Amino acid sequence: MNGQQNAAIEAEPRRPQLLAQLQLISSDCTQCQRCVVECGFLKKYGDPKKIADAYTPGGTFHLGLPFECSLCGLCTAVCPHKVDPVPMFLEMRRETVDHGAANFPEHRGLEAYERKGTSKRFSWYALPQRCDTIFFPGCGLPGTRPQQTLQVFELLQQQVPALGIVLDCCTKPSHDLGKDAYFQAMFGEMKEYLLTQGVKTVLTACPNCSLVFTTYAPELTTRSIYQVLDGGQLPQSGCVSGTVNVHDPCVSRFDGSVHSAVRNLIDKKGLTLVETKHNQRTTFCCGEGGAVGCISPELAQNWTKKRATESSARTITYCTGCAQFLGAHGPTSHLLDLLLEPEAAMSDRAAVAKSPITYLNRLRVKKELRSSLDAAVTRERNFTPEEKKKGGLLGKLAILALIVAAIFAVRATGATEYLEQERLRALIAGYGMLAPVIYMLIFGLAPALFLPGLPISMVGAILFGPVWGVLYTIFSATIGACIAFLVSRYLARDWIESKLRSPRWRHLDEQVEIHGWKMVAFTRLIPLFPFNLLNYAFGLTRIKFSHYALATLIFMLPGTIAFITFSSSLLDLLRGKVSPTFLTGLALMILVSLLPLIYRKRKVRRERQSQVERLAQLENTQHSTAADRAE
Repeated sequence: MNGQQNAAIEAEPRRPQLLAQLQLISSDCTQCQRCVVECGFLKKYGDPKKIADAYTPGGTFHLGLPFECSLCGLCTAVCPHKVDPVPMFLEMRRETVDHGAANFPEHRGLEAYERKGTSKRFSWYALPQRCDTIFFPGCGLPGTRPQQTLQVFELLQQQVPALGIVLDCCTKPSHDLGKDAYFQAMFGEMKEYLLTQGVKTVLTACPNCSLVFTTYAPELTTRSIYQVLDGGQLPQSGCVSGTVNVHDPCVSRFDGSVHSAVRNLIDKKGLTLVETKHNQRTTFCCGEGGAVGCISPELAQNWTKKRATESSARTITYCTGCAQFLGAHGPTSHLLDLLLEPEAAMSDRAAVAKSPITYLNRLRVKKELRSSLDAAVTRERNFTPEEKKKGGLLGKLAILALIVAAIFAVRATGATEYLEQERLRALIAGYGMLAPVIYMLIFGLAPALFLPGLPISMVGAILFGPVWGVLYTIFSATIGACIAFLVSRYLARDWIESKLRSPRWRHLDEQVEIHGWKMVAFTRLIPLFPFNLLNYAFGLTRIKFSHYALATLIFMLPGTIAFITFSSSLLDLLRGKVSPTFLTGLALMILVSLLPLIYRKRKVRRERQSQVERLAQLENTQHSTAADRAE
């Protein structure tokens, strides 16, 4: 942290493509600041030339930096000199992957989502006789809108009778995360299979899929389903009235033909379209682009809020991700909802599923298609360029078997009598002061050894009760946090820095620089980071040790009191007794768990108030300007 670099700094990037991009941006960018005005990422780190000139291959800071760029292309769209910085930031991500430094835990959920999409269970290809065109709905549409997916497929079949369908993932997440070799292998295998089967045209519902096929499968003709629907007969679902605006997904910002088709379809439904300031080529990112939300939620949320602020009416978009993100900030409908169920869409009654139901919906769509389609060629994808880990299921079964065996052993030997709290405490009392010393020693070493503190504190609560349990736990937890802090600061700084490459940790460092001990207090009350890693991360900052230790002790106390009080009565609960201690602990646990929710609500309220004030200020400025012109 603090901008320090790894010990092994390289003179040039490992990737020749990145070196070429750095040189190109450095020579062509005039630093006119036009892109900086529009982009929160560039406001934070500087214009493209500044970033290119300062780039340090292998440096911790620059290995993490590109994952805060949404790769949305707004900088390219507004550049008066036609400079395109996006390939540079994408190559920076690929460079980070080549350094083995891109395994951010924040990306695991997205990567798991992608792996499911390409798996044998979720994928399915169905190609009828003489099929040269397929419908590729992507991952989001079948999951969130299964019925609409099937309806659209039927509509498209009216125009293309021999239409096939492919349920698969285009692997754009891996592409955007810089995992180029994996992306090329996965997408390349799918492309070769389609070409081998005589497929010539791909109809996409997802703008991300459309961009991937257009860029990496030039042998195929890629068209958006909205272009096809605009040229055909729409379903007799009726018309509606009202005013709407369109959010064009950032990945389709340069696709004018899709922009026109979408607006034609909206017009055919009887709606009045009012464009926002940023639309089509200059559209804002919804906040989901480039998986920035995983690493830097603040930057992602800023994009979402900027787009929401410009909207004065219902927003229509044609990306499921955009619909989800923008829908949290104002009335938003997916274009397919509008076309198929216009009244439901305009009144927020359209059926839209959320995770984990989305996975079940995708399986349902696959099952429905398998039973209804007469396909000449079918397949479930069973390809991966990486070796599968063996023994994963066996390991889980072995752990489960050990747990079951332990339960039977406890019951068979009569050891259940020791589950009575008074019996346990009497047993521990025989060890005198040695018992709490051993407990505090174990708990004190747990954070430094990355051992989970939750089960240890639960044992302490049961053995020592709510009063002594709180005292022993808070002091030992504080000591453990301090040990990890000191190890990070004085003994293993380089090693810890190599493990905390994610920009989220760099953001923590920046906040500590600004707020000092208040940031420690905040993260102890509202757990935004894993406790054990957080202790080490604070050791890399410039905060005083005394401030860190005192803030840790004081602001971990509310959560400790709540958890220990609750846990100390669990054995009574297992015996069917609801004690006052349990009720008190439960109330405290609920109160503590509400703190993050209260914080988020207050933050949203402040941001909305700030937006209102900015809009009022803007209106006053516009009125003043109009008055000046009139004079």
